[in-house]
Amino acid sequence: MTTFLEFEKPVAELKTRIADLRDSADDGSIDIAAEVERLEAKAERQLRDLYARLTPWQRTQVARHPERPHFKDYAAALITDFTPLAGDRNFGEDAAITGGLGRFRGRPVVVMGHEKGNDTTSRLRHNFGMAKPEGYRKAIRLMKLADQFRLPVITFVDTAGAFPGVEAEERGQAEAIARSTEACLSLGVPMIAAVVGEGGSGGAIALAAANRVLMFENAIYSVISPEGCASILWRSADKAADAAEAMRITAADLKRLNVIDRIVAEPLGGAHRDPAAAIATLGDAMEEELSALSAMTEAALLADRRRKFLEMSA
Repeated sequence: MTTFLEFEKPVAELKTRIADLRDSADDGSIDIAAEVERLEAKAERQLRDLYARLTPWQRTQVARHPERPHFKDYAAALITDFTPLAGDRNFGEDAAITGGLGRFRGRPVVVMGHEKGNDTTSRLRHNFGMAKPEGYRKAIRLMKLADQFRLPVITFVDTAGAFPGVEAEERGQAEAIARSTEACLSLGVPMIAAVVGEGGSGGAIALAAANRVLMFENAIYSVISPEGCASILWRSADKAADAAEAMRITAADLKRLNVIDRIVAEPLGGAHRDPAAAIATLGDAMEEELSALSAMTEAALLADRRRKFLEMSA
């Protein structure tokens, strides 16, 4: 059953009434088909109205929805012959970033992304998608492999940010993020990044400094979380909704500022309501962009990437 967000309460109440009606008619003595159909239509109308006027803070909640598809879902649906590669050849393995080799709709690629996990055990194992230095060094290793074998790079960005713990700082977190961003910008092969949930700070851009940055319409991408921004500016996380509005973190805002290149539509109510449809739509957009980039020379790809980042917010 779908987990409803706070602002979806009117829809949740209608869905509860529908479920109660169905339960009361289990013995077949009551014909409830017409009433259920009426309530279903009303619920869809309300959901459509809600999602037509989402605030940035509400989009933040949708982007963080626990049932939203994660990297493993995209890899399973879009990548065949996926062979994961682990470790940074320096310290160890970081499960917050998963990556490897595979085929995207028949085309050999290097693919990687943040994995948040979908239950308590997996979220702890993947550290909620917050990578440590070894995660970004693994990403660099994979990008170098892609360059060596002339394979396009596809990334899926979904993280609240890089892990801020003491051990991460001790192992060079900032340097690892900078090196990973540099590796993105230096690639001589096409690179496509998709912001599929949260794109948080340097932890996101380290996998997103690509030729083309795609973004789901209900995803967010920002230099800091709304709560973090509110704590700095207003000394209170309660102002997170105001911070989200001021920070311009939505796909529509970022497209106007040239931070991203393409907005990918989601099913009504968010990607978590129909993951298969959302993933297929994203796959189509990525295939279209990759086909165009594949016709470009290495020099053209490097120049295109440089131009893109210099023109942001212009």
